[in-house]
Amino acid sequence: MVQPVQEKKKSIENWHTLSPQQVLERLKVAENGLTDAEVQQRQAEFGLNELSEAPRPGFLALLWEQISDFVVMLLIISAVISGIIGWNEYVKTGSTAEFIDAGAIVAIVVLNATLGIVQEKRAEEALSALKKLAAPEAHLLRDGQRISLPARELVPGDIVFLEAGNFIPADVRLLEAVNLRVEEASLTGESLPVQKNAALQLDPEAPLGDRKNTAFMGTTVSYGRGKGVVTSTGMKTQLGLIAEMLQNVDAEETPLQRKLDQLGKTLSIGALILVALVFVVALINRTDINLLFSAPLEYFGEYVKEITEVFMIAVSLAIAAVPEGLPAVVTISLALGMQEMIKRHALIRKLSSVETLGSATTICSDKTGTLTQNEMTVTRIWADNQFVSVTGTGYLPEGDFRVDGQPVDLKKFPAITTTLWVGTINNDAEIQSGGEKAQIIGDPTEAALLVALQKTGAGYDAVDRAYPRENEIPFDSERKRMVTVHSIEHPRADDPSPFYDNAVKGWDVVTVKGAPDVVLKLCTQYQTMEDKPAPLTDAMRAAILAANDAMTKDALRVLGVAYRLDRDVPESDLTPEMVEHELVFVGLIGMIDPARAEVKPALMKALAAGIRTVMITGDFPNTARAIAEEIGLLRPGHKVLAGSEIDALSDAELKKTVLDTDVFARVSPEHKMRIVDALQANNQVVAMTGDGVNDAPAIKRADIGVAMGITGTDVAKGAADMVLTDDNYASIVSAVEQGRIIYSNIRKFVFFLLSSNVAEIMIIFLATLAGLPAPLTAIQLLWLNLVTDGAPALALAMEKGDPDTMQQHPRPKDEPIINKTMQVGIIVQTFAQTGAVLTAFVIGLLWHLEAGAAVPAGMNPLLYILQHNWNGVDVQTAETMAFLTLSMAELFRAYTVRSERAALFQIGVFSNKWMQYAVGASLTLLILVCVIPFLQPIFNTHNPSAAEWGVVLALAILPAIAEEVTKFFLRRSQA
Repeated sequence: MVQPVQEKKKSIENWHTLSPQQVLERLKVAENGLTDAEVQQRQAEFGLNELSEAPRPGFLALLWEQISDFVVMLLIISAVISGIIGWNEYVKTGSTAEFIDAGAIVAIVVLNATLGIVQEKRAEEALSALKKLAAPEAHLLRDGQRISLPARELVPGDIVFLEAGNFIPADVRLLEAVNLRVEEASLTGESLPVQKNAALQLDPEAPLGDRKNTAFMGTTVSYGRGKGVVTSTGMKTQLGLIAEMLQNVDAEETPLQRKLDQLGKTLSIGALILVALVFVVALINRTDINLLFSAPLEYFGEYVKEITEVFMIAVSLAIAAVPEGLPAVVTISLALGMQEMIKRHALIRKLSSVETLGSATTICSDKTGTLTQNEMTVTRIWADNQFVSVTGTGYLPEGDFRVDGQPVDLKKFPAITTTLWVGTINNDAEIQSGGEKAQIIGDPTEAALLVALQKTGAGYDAVDRAYPRENEIPFDSERKRMVTVHSIEHPRADDPSPFYDNAVKGWDVVTVKGAPDVVLKLCTQYQTMEDKPAPLTDAMRAAILAANDAMTKDALRVLGVAYRLDRDVPESDLTPEMVEHELVFVGLIGMIDPARAEVKPALMKALAAGIRTVMITGDFPNTARAIAEEIGLLRPGHKVLAGSEIDALSDAELKKTVLDTDVFARVSPEHKMRIVDALQANNQVVAMTGDGVNDAPAIKRADIGVAMGITGTDVAKGAADMVLTDDNYASIVSAVEQGRIIYSNIRKFVFFLLSSNVAEIMIIFLATLAGLPAPLTAIQLLWLNLVTDGAPALALAMEKGDPDTMQQHPRPKDEPIINKTMQVGIIVQTFAQTGAVLTAFVIGLLWHLEAGAAVPAGMNPLLYILQHNWNGVDVQTAETMAFLTLSMAELFRAYTVRSERAALFQIGVFSNKWMQYAVGASLTLLILVCVIPFLQPIFNTHNPSAAEWGVVLALAILPAIAEEVTKFFLRRSQA
């Protein structure tokens, strides 16, 4: 076992040696918790309850990360060489013109590095914000009110409540422990959960693993419940002292990012080969290459300027080929998309799940609270062959009791009040009144029982005081029941219990609440309407089951309740076998949980998107069927399957059965695992919801694990990829839609950047092969990639999605990001852009020749251009036209790539305001580098004439038109 850090232990109080009362006195805590003023003072003294994180990389580290890239290093080398040439030229002639290229390259490297650092910081901050949102919450008592707060806001002295499935939010000395077991493997290495006992006072030297009256930050409650007072927070906890850390949001590299990294490496290798070829061909065209082999020194001395120019173009091409900003843009897109999902009530804990969401084919949803409102209302009670209806809705105690539609006095139906009495004391919920809507703490089903009792005129607080709880066996999804043991201290004839005098005062009463069929099996008697036990005959068993069946057919959730008197139930080591026998079955309580209004449209939306929804619930088949039919989940010809029927199926049979089963009822956590496996065996991408500790394995097994944010345990949330902050099925569909949008946006800017980069390579490559001057200078290429392409690519990450996003079938999970459709698009755009730019360049060359009257009469101008010796000729007109044509083509295309399928006018030209800002800024800067005199020599541009603008605009629009035509044929092929 891991021992606490001894060096720091002296400054820590040995809380485990003190009694609960001594601890409260030492921490100066009242029974109703700390006040706001005390919390503020203690937070100022002790700080937030969080562990120190490793320091983030500093500015210099981030800068080195940006400039240490191989291709950027090449660029810096080219700037140094250019600077050396500039110095030689300055020494010889006094001219500073050659310094311009070097200065411009350095400026662009600095700008690129700055943008990279800003993007990294932005992505890091977005992920950090998400991590804080995903941190566990603590349930605590302050100012007499039970509230929930982020665990980081706890201070020493806070009284916290611990329940199965919750993380321990800080180091706490237990004040109360009811069958409390804590999983401490993360801290002590102990493989089995540790049974806790709040009453113990231990030796000061007791090791961590033996401190059974204490619970430690970062460990997990595996069973039972408890209450404790916070003794240490943050780095003062045992977890802080041994320098362990919980990570709640994984900043892992996603499969998509890994694919893009691999793509970048592949492009780099291909580009370097092509660049080397361009470099060699350009040297052959521009220099006397034979001189290199006969007189190398003379060759380098004579052609140093030409070699440097060719080298810079080659390096610029290498940069053009590899979209360096792509990983950062992807990270930002994923992080921004995750923040958008938070607005849709879905908190993404793992970046990779954003990608998987877009591939989801099946959503396995719980019923209660996810498909339904989780606002339970008791509407019907059964006891001794008598149904009694209950009016009213919600958690306000307004309503009455009726038989055959007429109000009745419950004094004539005492077994009905006894049914509610059992449901009230076997209950962990609380109701806090205030305002128009009461606030519940705990399970909505249990809260509904308290409200039903209040409608009788009795108060549940008084009942709890008269029958205080002594022990319990908490509910779990496998046993499907909860057991409590109470002392009969103050029975009264007018309370809702079956005790009308003091005959059993001082005795214990065992109460059981749970699934009717399960509870009934433990009973040998039943409660008559006169509130007396009677033998449970087979006929009465059949009547109870028939009543349960009738209620479930009306979509009611039904609980069975029972009790048993015992002179004295042992207070320690309580086991089910000790108390779950010879029970008296009292009655059935039926409650309605209406379907959420937004669920049916969301189901239809998912169905249109090719996503099937399956209900998996612990409720009875009849209840599940009624709700499924009401919301349209149960489709014609599909069936409802019960857990017992799943047990009878082999894995192979279940694999077939899941294809036409829409509802699984009375399921256990093991059934959930089998259902997930069966669906995945049919190549389905499965999203699985869950909220309990036992749901965690199925959540983890699913492709997308979804935990409930309101009712879910910390264990379930820890296993999940996504947490629903409103526990609503519609939020899952919303998250799937947003996941598709994010992935689509990433595809859009990957396509936008790659298609333009491939076109740039082909433009330079073909011109070099043809022996023409370079249509684009190194500075122009860098400008295109940094400014012209960069800003619109970021704007594409802000797209709101295509109109038909949720009308497309899920994409295959293993589909590469550059699929066949994108490959066709890249080929089309390479032809369109290369053709447009080279046409503009050739026209510019022709006008250059005409200006000098250099084209011989009757000769083919194109042939003459190809045969002309362009060495040493300044072709500024042609380069400006090529630069403007490619830049304008990219800006026009930025609008057309906003959708992979829909026509531009269908999505709206101006519907993405960020695109207007990006294109507007890029266009303004483009015009400035052409018209401002001191920028013209840097970018080798001039102020274009009206004729030049006419040619540029006419050619620049062609790639955008080609893109729209490609999408038209794509839509036709998919129709």
